[in-house]
Amino acid sequence: MSKLLARLSDAAKSGVYAAPHVEDILDATRGSELRVARIDLGGVAGKETLLDRISAALRFPDWFGRNWDALEDCLADLSWSQARGHVLLFENAKGASSADRKTLAEILEAAAAHWRGKRPFFAVFIGDAAGLPELYRPRK
Repeated sequence: MSKLLARLSDAAKSGVYAAPHVEDILDATRGSELRVARIDLGGVAGKETLLDRISAALRFPDWFGRNWDALEDCLADLSWSQARGHVLLFENAKGASSADRKTLAEILEAAAAHWRGKRPFFAVFIGDAAGLPELYRPRK
């Protein structure tokens, strides 16, 4: 098992992170029991579009209410998902407004805190994600 997969499989390290690119994460998780969801926020026109993209990528249940509270509920529940853990990869995050990115990051951190120690839950912003801890340092 690679160091990156070991980290992503460790529920105690669940959280919101930054990573320079997506390929290393996809390679590390290939064949694992972790559910990886790629969420492209490029060109997001508002909160509704952002929530629709997350809902589609994670295949939320029909009861998802398309608002911030419903997002928090779905991420804290996960009974609808059979995956051993989740890795959410957010690409082109600058496509969403700064207010929506801030709210999204807060909800993701609350979900990660809820799952920490129980089930791996990682939200990873790919590329420019100033202020977030690095998930890993790429090899040179």
